[in-house]
Amino acid sequence: MTTYLLAGGGTAGHVNPLLAVADAIRAREPDAVMIVLGTREGLEARLVPARGYELIFVPRLPFPRRPNRAAILFLPRFNRAVSDLAAVLRARKVDVVVGFGGYVSTPAYLAARRAGIPIAIHEANFRAGLANRLGAWLTTRVGVVFPGTRIRHGRVVGMPLRPEIQNLDRAGVRAEALRFFDLDPDRPTLLVTGGSLGARRLNGTAVESASALVAAGWQVLHITGQKSEVSDPGIDHYRMIEYCDRMDLALAAADFAVSRAGAGTVCELSALGIPAVYVPYPVGNGEQRFNAASVVSAGGGILIDDAAFLPAWVADELVPLLRDRPRVRAMGELAASVGGRDGAERMADLVGEALGRARGGVNPAIPGTDA
Repeated sequence: MTTYLLAGGGTAGHVNPLLAVADAIRAREPDAVMIVLGTREGLEARLVPARGYELIFVPRLPFPRRPNRAAILFLPRFNRAVSDLAAVLRARKVDVVVGFGGYVSTPAYLAARRAGIPIAIHEANFRAGLANRLGAWLTTRVGVVFPGTRIRHGRVVGMPLRPEIQNLDRAGVRAEALRFFDLDPDRPTLLVTGGSLGARRLNGTAVESASALVAAGWQVLHITGQKSEVSDPGIDHYRMIEYCDRMDLALAAADFAVSRAGAGTVCELSALGIPAVYVPYPVGNGEQRFNAASVVSAGGGILIDDAAFLPAWVADELVPLLRDRPRVRAMGELAASVGGRDGAERMADLVGEALGRARGGVNPAIPGTDA
């Protein structure tokens, strides 16, 4: 019986791949012990127990960016967290640590190194985060989603997708999806979503463009996110909801999407062959633009800056595209050409390879990667 510790949390971008890999490993090894390391404040505090996995906590210790009192206190607190976690790894007889980035991964990698436990890493974004860049110096088993991600020992495994997305039969459940959202089966559906917290520019431009989008023969499923400032335009064929807990059905209903370009979103849309306009989040290190680069280069998506996503652009560019149904279908095929649904299995293979190396076994190379 193997004991796994999976470290990652804070946002869906870390938690969802973690859970997908945990599910893939559990499907192979029903008796495996799964321990997830997270924080009390992150999304994992709700999602991990709901999935049936044990969750243990580490203090949230963001790396200080400037010299101040927090920086002085950081090092002893961090060392204590690493020591405590190394003791847990030994006591629970953990066989391998699998990290997905974020605050909790750095102490997990260092504790694993201290306890002599092998490490495997998954990096979801094109631009690798600090925790995973550090961890990549402690292992050669580093899986990435995008070709060109600059991280030591990186090899492409793809994005581990949630089972409900990985196994989604869009055609088979489309009728159910349309009924669920009270959509018209005779119109194609444009999905607009900025994520669970919404996106002001996407929301505002979509509402202002509602009449033009509907006049193009489409219907809109607009997921505004929580605490949105926009109001329902109140026109036929425009369905506005604040939150969606059945994104599998939303994606089954969608024929085209307008969304942010988070790695998970880009990979889910591509895997399902849904063409999209990607509007990268304009704050941060800019990785969203690079997340969408492959599908945009293939012709399965369009990239536009947040500041340029205005009603005039929708009228001049998006509406004519939506009227061109053959082009929309072709874009869907091109999106699917760069998508993949086997990321969880490929990452589970990489974890198994780390275990095999630690145990002195033979490590089969993952197809398409460098061993």
